[in-house]
Amino acid sequence: MTPHWTEYLPALMQGAWVTIQLAVFSTLLGAVLAFAAGIGKLSPNAALRALSVTYIEVFRGTSLLVQLFWLYFALPLVGKAIGIDLRLPPVVAGVMALSLNIGAYGAEVVRGAIQAVHTGQHEAARALNFTPRQTLTGVTLPQAIPEMMPSFGNLAVQNLKDTALVSLISLGDLSFRAEQIRNFTQDSTTIYSMLLLMYFGMALVLVAVMRLMEHRVGRWRRVRS
Repeated sequence: MTPHWTEYLPALMQGAWVTIQLAVFSTLLGAVLAFAAGIGKLSPNAALRALSVTYIEVFRGTSLLVQLFWLYFALPLVGKAIGIDLRLPPVVAGVMALSLNIGAYGAEVVRGAIQAVHTGQHEAARALNFTPRQTLTGVTLPQAIPEMMPSFGNLAVQNLKDTALVSLISLGDLSFRAEQIRNFTQDSTTIYSMLLLMYFGMALVLVAVMRLMEHRVGRWRRVRS
């Protein structure tokens, strides 16, 4: 007899909690990487600019799945060859792969928003004898960040959906738990329908949070101006 759908909920909720943690930690770390690489790509320092460009192009130009497998399966072999233990727990490998991937895409959002700030703002900052750092933190970023928010919201939702890939390295996220239950019960229609609705619900919550942040950032910008 096929179990009632409510019997699937405890295991699925455990997986959903893992998915939420992956999404939150990787999005936050990815945002840090995005600002670092996006600003670095505009740096007058050639070495920093080259490092940022290399990171962005490598992680935008390769598959997230391949990046995940490389960190989890290949990196330990590299470490073994040089005598260093580089084995990563599945959750660390998952967060790292997701963060590096979303950070590379976010870096281009940061770069574009910074370059979109009117040049007159930079000229005014120079006239006031602002240092480059003061210009960046006091003039450029306060105007650029509100322009980044819609794109960052889209990237955050995409990152949430990409967390499903970590099930392929045996991390017990929502997709992994759903597949375990489906293999045991063969109730594919119910399991995948619940999986679809749970991801959709989490995405709706994430969109609402990002829109609230966008509203707050926009209001902060108006207050500063």
